[in-house]
Amino acid sequence: MRIPILFTIPNFITAGSGRAMLNIVERLDRKKFAPAVCVMRKGGDLDREVERLGIPFIEAPFSVPARPYHTLLVRAWRAAQVFRPYRFVIWHSFHYSDDYTEAIVARLAGAKAWVYTKKNMNWHRRSWYIRTLLATRIVAQNTDMVWDFFSARWFRNKVRLIPRGVDVERFHPSVPPRLRLREKLGIPSQVPVIATVAHLVPVKGHPTLIEAMVQVPMAHLWIAGKPLDKQYATSLKQMACDLGISERVHFLGGVDDIPALLSEVDIFVLPTWAKWRMEGCPVALLEAMACGKACIATDVPGSRDLIENGHSGVLVPPEDSKAMAEAIQYLISSKDLRIQMGQAARKRVEEHFSIEKEVAAHEALYMEILASLRDS
Repeated sequence: MRIPILFTIPNFITAGSGRAMLNIVERLDRKKFAPAVCVMRKGGDLDREVERLGIPFIEAPFSVPARPYHTLLVRAWRAAQVFRPYRFVIWHSFHYSDDYTEAIVARLAGAKAWVYTKKNMNWHRRSWYIRTLLATRIVAQNTDMVWDFFSARWFRNKVRLIPRGVDVERFHPSVPPRLRLREKLGIPSQVPVIATVAHLVPVKGHPTLIEAMVQVPMAHLWIAGKPLDKQYATSLKQMACDLGISERVHFLGGVDDIPALLSEVDIFVLPTWAKWRMEGCPVALLEAMACGKACIATDVPGSRDLIENGHSGVLVPPEDSKAMAEAIQYLISSKDLRIQMGQAARKRVEEHFSIEKEVAAHEALYMEILASLRDS
């Protein structure tokens, strides 16, 4: 008998991690597992992909407001009725907030185990502790999470470290430059191109990278990402203009074909700011590493798990444009060094961060849960 598992995420409209969740759902062993997906609101780009999988696709609230507390159980019971006919055994939440009412809804719906994935470094609110106490298991995406949040003895047996994975066939060094961006932007082949891929939101630390470009003459910067924060995006363009480098800083907007973008890039940079403590396991960095790119990232949780400093990439202090500029110049100075680091980065992803390894780790987690349920 296949095990019914529900995967929840608020939506595929603004939920940037929807692709990560679907990478797991679509690759689960269908002989063992019967997955379903629930969103609170349909209308996202990935809705059609879920429908093509031919699995249940539910649109319903899977959590409720915690207050007023005296009616919480009644409201959770009502929300749970939508899910009871499916008889889900495992309920895996990719809702990355500190909401804990989803665990209550899941239990009232009949689920035997409720799991949540911890994506970012937010913590220190009582609701996160309640959420963790109610969970059967927690999936942490980097080692800092494990030690900072779940080292207490009443949590440590619940947490499992499962970093993100990427499709190493799609993200590959041999992808051709089919976007022809250098040609369209008039950038000669010998001119270095630095790129970052991240939505335009303050957490991603774009200002540090733009400031660093002032100290790297001749090189061009490609910034790929949707301007989710319009005011922030405008400020970045103004910053490039004020620094006198606007002709070398190109805002590409959202780019669908990231492997093709990376094929024309010399160096990839992820300049995340430490003060936001948001990175869980940055997929954009993994994708660049899988494409054999020499990568620079700030030394923050998540990124420091991926890059072996000086071997498969370079780590620099966060919010330090001078150190970032020096790292960029260091890699620009030697094509052989870039190739060497890119090859090491590709090998590291193949050995530790492929999507197959991520899926296998989730399947092992679900089988572990089932075994514990049988023993209890």
